[in-house]
Amino acid sequence: MGEQVTPPDGFEAVDLRSALEERYLAYALSTITQRALPDARDGLKPVHRRLLYAMRLLRLDPGQAFKKSARVVGDVIGKYHPHGDQSVYDALVRLAQEFAQRWPLVEGQGNFGNVDGDNPAAMRYTEARLTEVARLLLDGLDEGTVEFRDTYDGSEEEPIVLPAAFPNLLANGSQGIAVGMATSIPPHNAAELLDAAVHLIDNPAAGTDDILQFVPGPDFPTGGIIVEPKSGIRDAYRTGRGGFRVRSRWHKEDAGRGTWVLVVTEIPWLVPKSRLIEQLASMVIDRKVPILADVRDESTDDIRIVLEPRARTVDPEILMESLFKLTDLETRISLNMNVLVKGRVPQVLGLAPALREWLDHRREVVIRRAQFRLNAIDRRLEVLGGLLIAFLNLDEVIRIVRYEDDPKAELIRQFELTEIQAEAILNIRLRALAKLEEIAIRKEHDELGAEKADIEALLGSDRRQWTKVKKEIAEVRKSFGPETALGKRRSTFAEAPDRPVAALTEAFVEREPVTVVVSDKGWIRALKGHVQDLSGLQFKADDKLRAAFMTETTAKIMVMATNGKVFTLEASKLPGGRGQGEPIRLHVDLEESADIALVWVYASGTKRLVIATDGRGFVVAEDDLVASTRKGKNVMNLDMKSEARLAPRVEGDMVAIVGENRKLLVFPIAQVAEMSRGRGVRLQKYKDGAVVDARTFESAKGLTWLDTSGRTWTLAGEELRDWMGNRADAGRLAPKGFPRTNKFKPD
Repeated sequence: MGEQVTPPDGFEAVDLRSALEERYLAYALSTITQRALPDARDGLKPVHRRLLYAMRLLRLDPGQAFKKSARVVGDVIGKYHPHGDQSVYDALVRLAQEFAQRWPLVEGQGNFGNVDGDNPAAMRYTEARLTEVARLLLDGLDEGTVEFRDTYDGSEEEPIVLPAAFPNLLANGSQGIAVGMATSIPPHNAAELLDAAVHLIDNPAAGTDDILQFVPGPDFPTGGIIVEPKSGIRDAYRTGRGGFRVRSRWHKEDAGRGTWVLVVTEIPWLVPKSRLIEQLASMVIDRKVPILADVRDESTDDIRIVLEPRARTVDPEILMESLFKLTDLETRISLNMNVLVKGRVPQVLGLAPALREWLDHRREVVIRRAQFRLNAIDRRLEVLGGLLIAFLNLDEVIRIVRYEDDPKAELIRQFELTEIQAEAILNIRLRALAKLEEIAIRKEHDELGAEKADIEALLGSDRRQWTKVKKEIAEVRKSFGPETALGKRRSTFAEAPDRPVAALTEAFVEREPVTVVVSDKGWIRALKGHVQDLSGLQFKADDKLRAAFMTETTAKIMVMATNGKVFTLEASKLPGGRGQGEPIRLHVDLEESADIALVWVYASGTKRLVIATDGRGFVVAEDDLVASTRKGKNVMNLDMKSEARLAPRVEGDMVAIVGENRKLLVFPIAQVAEMSRGRGVRLQKYKDGAVVDARTFESAKGLTWLDTSGRTWTLAGEELRDWMGNRADAGRLAPKGFPRTNKFKPD
């Protein structure tokens, strides 16, 4: 510890850590409450609330004349929001953008930007006024429905929150990044929210599943298709955290002469169309999706992106799935319902609690408006009571006014009036002394008395208050129901098609014929085209041809190792045929102690009978063998002495297996277990030696093999009886004509 230094006069010693913590905390709280997070009650951040309030004071109501945006921004930053004019104008612009706001709060005139991502015109060129939705948010502001506070300089007052007769938090959503927290709320359909709110009033204990009957998911201003599973939507709305996969809407359009194009008419929310066109163009230029030939933007006021396929034989679904995977034609829109509860406490709410916050606020607005009206009625009844006294004692009132030095004090003393009543009597005009005026005052007095009784009954009953809230919600819903142009749902729901990996691979690789060649030492290469004559192939001095097969660049090559692992190679990524290829080990993580057992072309939807040298095996779906990494997929569990050896394709109802002891066994494949990985069951029993070959066949066609001379032999029906048995039998010596190699097909 260093020596304590005494600060000079006029200075105070402050611990640096404490000072930084205190100041950063103040900054963080300011950012959270005054900038980034919306209020759960009206769904607005302070800048948006101040914009709407300033526009109301400027009388920019719906249907009124527009005013320059610069005028609005000037009032906001001068009176309520001491920040940069550009940030305030940006907030105003966003409230007016129909492609960003599901229910715009500002109606703009001029260039307010577009879905391409272009900037709006400067504030001196654009004009604005409030929309009907904004009017609903402000409705009742002069009726004591909300608290006001002083502005930053104390010269004006501003509302702490708006009355919000519209469920703006969920209807328009909100985006914001604070200090240590963020919010991301997508927009929803107002009619659905209002129906859910009514259900919540009638059933206060309703949970997420109940609310989802009315609010199935977001409703974006740009439409699109939501492909998030229902379980994911339910979890997101229950916890307040999650996301939604949103896809563009598209359709196939006939282009004549047997050709066609795909037309995208809706894109995901908040995706700039210009950036999306750039992404699609790069797919064409860089040939990342070879089956896409061209892209054109034919959009006007409506979006129209034309995608031209490479050939008419291209599968439209495969093309779109490929583009969904690589571009912003599909995006994930996050949900993080982090809001200010009661305007003070940041909290992540689920869908039902968020609606409850708005309903509680609406009930408070109803109570405050009723109390405000009740106070006004009491003041008016006080005045009317004084006027009635004056009419009943009109001559005396006139005498007092004419002859008394202080008529006000005398009226108060003689008729036991309040100051307000005496003042009202003294302000009566002579024409108001007519008999008809007295009748009108009595009628008004009675009407106000009845209204007061109704209001007092309302204030004294929770049920009446909620009934009043429901009536107000019903009135709002009439304007935003699904039958209206604005209220009709724009986003729909669908399930993303489950396309196999192999099918999608075709979109990313240009389809060309190749011949895959594998050497005995495990070297692999791909010759262009389907090569019939392989006699001219060159190999290393101690190497030779093991296998060769014809396929295409879009295919997957399956490699089974002796340790029971299966690896997957892309045919398009194999080395060319000019050299001697490359070791398979360069493409996969294969242990030094293991060798290559088999290589074949992947076929989706088929099954394989995998067999180890000890005669154990099982049936496995080929789709379960596909590995997505270099490490491969562990398929067979082997003991120390056995190795993976065979994997014939399952093409019938019978299995024929032969061992080194030359014994052949035939049994039904139904006796073999099917699994995705394991050790399997014993297929044939050996005292010594191991399995050599196996195949499956249809019992009706019989078992066939080729001998060393190329002749075909077939055993069918009764001829197979001597070798028929059950799984795990030893079998009998192979029949006459069976090759000495003990294989069904000679090498």
